[in-house]
Amino acid sequence: MKTQFLPVLLALSIAAPAFAAIKETPVTYNDGETTMKGFVVYDTARKGKRPGIVMVHEWWGITKHMHDEARRLAGQGYTAFLADMYGDAKTADNPMDADALSASVMKNPHAMEARFNAAREQLAKQPTVDPTRIGAVGYCFGGAVVLNMARAGTDLAGVVGFHASLGLNTPAPAPGTVKAKILVLNGADDPFVKKEQYAMLKADMDAAKADYRVIEYPGAVHAFTNPEATALGKKFNLPLRYDAKVNKEAEGEASKFFAAIFRQ
Repeated sequence: MKTQFLPVLLALSIAAPAFAAIKETPVTYNDGETTMKGFVVYDTARKGKRPGIVMVHEWWGITKHMHDEARRLAGQGYTAFLADMYGDAKTADNPMDADALSASVMKNPHAMEARFNAAREQLAKQPTVDPTRIGAVGYCFGGAVVLNMARAGTDLAGVVGFHASLGLNTPAPAPGTVKAKILVLNGADDPFVKKEQYAMLKADMDAAKADYRVIEYPGAVHAFTNPEATALGKKFNLPLRYDAKVNKEAEGEASKFFAAIFRQ
């Protein structure tokens, strides 16, 4: 009997240190006079410098879901930096406050760019990061942020938007100015994103000769990556729903995307 359990115990002894190797450290930084509170997340078991990914949160702020996503990316060999786009790590527990916080950023493109760049600078100077290989990923509100940063010509290898809002408030990019490759992973039945917004995104990207791809998942609605989305949707009567199958497919696409641009 003891012999039968030996392989299982051995596997657990190997797996436990690997899980514990993910380190998450709070980082306080500034955008002008505004104090920002982000997090750097990486795998201490990996040696040397690696690509970095700026993560931009949903409209709720930096939640457990965002921490979990950062740990997932760290486990894939990246250093993730959870950017604080609201200042002082503000979060919202209701749609009214979340909308007010996200609008304060989206209505001020200069502030949005400054806060994103402040986070990017923090990531680039981390000792585990190769500053020449930096990308970004955003969720919901954060998806709109990273897409706007790509449109603005920010120095990024690639950006991924999960159930990305398409409130694009930066000027249409000129041909050749979009440096980042772009991947948008959205629910085809997300009522928050209108067909005309997709048309505008594609027209702008085509005119800019950008390298982009948009995937729409049938049946999926907003926030499909967030395990808490279904409960939040019911609580606030919003079209939010977690979709484990679509989430897995979308994460797979994002993993291939980053692996290709960083040649992991």
